[in-house]
Amino acid sequence: MAKKRTQKQRDVEVLHRELLRVSSLVLSSFQGLTATQDAELRRLVQTAGGKYRVIKNTLAELAAQKTPAETLLKGLKGTSSIAYTEGDPVALAKALTKYAKDNPAFAFRAGLVEGRVLSMAELQALAALPTREELFAKLLGLLQAPAQRLLGVLSGPARTLAVVLAQAEKEGKFAAGGQEAS
Repeated sequence: MAKKRTQKQRDVEVLHRELLRVSSLVLSSFQGLTATQDAELRRLVQTAGGKYRVIKNTLAELAAQKTPAETLLKGLKGTSSIAYTEGDPVALAKALTKYAKDNPAFAFRAGLVEGRVLSMAELQALAALPTREELFAKLLGLLQAPAQRLLGVLSGPARTLAVVLAQAEKEGKFAAGGQEAS
């Protein structure tokens, strides 16, 4: 069933508003994906905090006017889909890269992160970066390391004294009356 002109105009307006807010966008080709593979891809993108749309090239070009994605979505040919997010671009790139490895019919064309168009190699490099949560965990570990080392240094003499006293007690060095046990 063909969409009416008014419905297409509404779709263009909705996509335009979303493209104004996105921090990253990945343009891809999906020709050859089955319906179940497409549903799996949509779930994966949603889990990564993004949205996935199959788009008509002319409608995408209209929706992208005066947005950061304008240069990326201009003059598209063939089957096109976009995955985009307002959140973490690394999470989206990781999810799509993992999916593309498992499904060769899904192919990247280009990407956009914070207004900058990325090549295929740059998209792969972005996917190799740690996620935001992983970076926070590493930073927290780095912040805790000096305190842990200081605690180890400060507790070292007390620990050594405790070991020496325990060994002396075991050997009977602290006999009653201040004399050594024979």
